[in-house]
Amino acid sequence: MIAINVVFLVGELLFEASRLTLVMSQNRGRMPNNNKSLPCFPTASRKLRLGVVGGGAGAFIGKIHARGARLSNRWDIVAGALSSRAEVALASGREWGLAEDRSYTDWREMARAEAAREDGIDAVAITVPNHLHHSVAMAFMDAGIDIISDKPLVNTLDDARSLIAKQRETGLVFGVTYSFAAHAMVRQARQMVREGMIGRLTQIHVEYFQEMALLPTASAWSGTPWRQNPYMVGGAATTADIGTHAHHLAEFISGLEMTELRAEFHRFGAEQPLEDTAFINCRFDGGVAGSMLISQAVAGAQCGLRIRVSGETGTLEWNQEDPEYLHHRPVNAAHIRISRGHGAGMLADAERFVHMPRGHAEALSDAWGNLYEEFAIAIEARRDGQSLPEGLLAYPGLREGAAGVAFIQAAIASNAKDGVWIDCRFRD
Repeated sequence: MIAINVVFLVGELLFEASRLTLVMSQNRGRMPNNNKSLPCFPTASRKLRLGVVGGGAGAFIGKIHARGARLSNRWDIVAGALSSRAEVALASGREWGLAEDRSYTDWREMARAEAAREDGIDAVAITVPNHLHHSVAMAFMDAGIDIISDKPLVNTLDDARSLIAKQRETGLVFGVTYSFAAHAMVRQARQMVREGMIGRLTQIHVEYFQEMALLPTASAWSGTPWRQNPYMVGGAATTADIGTHAHHLAEFISGLEMTELRAEFHRFGAEQPLEDTAFINCRFDGGVAGSMLISQAVAGAQCGLRIRVSGETGTLEWNQEDPEYLHHRPVNAAHIRISRGHGAGMLADAERFVHMPRGHAEALSDAWGNLYEEFAIAIEARRDGQSLPEGLLAYPGLREGAAGVAFIQAAIASNAKDGVWIDCRFRD
């Protein structure tokens, strides 16, 4: 046991020494802006009350939101308009354990009624199809209720701009559930980039492969055929559904804005009105080059999201299906595999999201819990009039959601013009 501990300690010291050596050389002798002094997340004064729109029987993503909220241990789910069909909404409310008078059949009525209650909801999770996001969000913002919305944010840039204007008017918190960004090792990668540990960035490559477009009709698109309805998804299917995750992850880890792209859409699966595959070349701030390969028609692929961020002195690689590990590949040096856990090279931004010891696996469900924890901290602070330390939270917000809409619309426009370069930046 002593020998094992010595080996572990030596390994940790060697990693830290190599990290500091790399950072100092990449920053011409300047020490990194290390966030180890940042505090832990504040303790909750109470559990916040969450309402959910969508997510009833037959739905997929609403239940994922609910599990994430519960896992964070900062929310009680107390109200919902879980379906547009009254009988499904009421039956689902009973299944979720909602009080009968807080199981609504209309989300408009839910917004009015909850705003009027002393024990009304603190926030609402919007988990309905894309074309309803804007209307639902506006109704609850008008009622003074903070928002947690599924992605993509909305279907049009005008809708995104109107939400931003409403947030400025109300000061409400508006979170968007790009859940992969809340994995501990994604936060590790993000901080390593910011500390200069792979030098000046040169390339960013993301791939996201699934096979759902190849499945029998009843099973395709996760049992939600509206994902191929042009009116409901805004003119793109796969690009909106999983491409926005790839886009956000690239910007989140790199800290760079995607500035322009050229896109080519394909359909390799069952006959459908919209694309199931997109090949995208892109450029980021400072001329950093990138690529995105996005397809829901790759046989045998499940949730194959992988990102590589490359700099002048090294590359970081993370694979969503093996989320416990971040691979750091310095130039002409040994490959370092950093595993999620306490210490041993883990940085502060990531270690706040470590809940189990190294070797005890965490997963996407934990990332959802992490995300809902950050939302809760932001919402409680706003409601209590408290300020938080700068950099403590990094949850995706309204502007990140709007950037995703600009990305989708630019890809649609580029494909329609045979792959010309299109500016994909969001303009308020």
